[in-house]
Amino acid sequence: MKSKTKNTYSYPVEISNEVRITYDESPAHVGNLAYSVDFICKEGTEVKATEDGIVVDLKSDSDTGGEDQSMEPLGNFIEIQHENDEYSEYEHLKKNGMMVKIGDRVKKGQIIGHSGATGWLAHLGPHLHFMVGEYGNLDEYKTLSIVWKEAN
Repeated sequence: MKSKTKNTYSYPVEISNEVRITYDESPAHVGNLAYSVDFICKEGTEVKATEDGIVVDLKSDSDTGGEDQSMEPLGNFIEIQHENDEYSEYEHLKKNGMMVKIGDRVKKGQIIGHSGATGWLAHLGPHLHFMVGEYGNLDEYKTLSIVWKEAN
């Protein structure tokens, strides 16, 4: 049985004809990251907080990304802690494209950054990798099946 989020989340980007949602095209969406979601969108797309929370970690100094898995550590990201000990993570963000810093309280719908093409993009090109999870033993992140506010 797959674990679902206790919180309900909004999409992190505006859905339009230029945005495509995929759950299973990325080779990274396996194991503990199985319930990750990719929003295929152009660089510079506004990224919004999916739920109220506190920014607990981020990286914003990389301008490098590509198809090789060795580029994974070069991805910019924002991590937000929410109620019920759930954490959302927004990855592949644009260099210096963050609108928040660690410790900031954010509200659902607030613009927190801009999508980019940093880190391991696999064959997908620019996109926003999004996941919600919890930490288990040894600080290991495990994704949860996301309960969306929007019809999916």
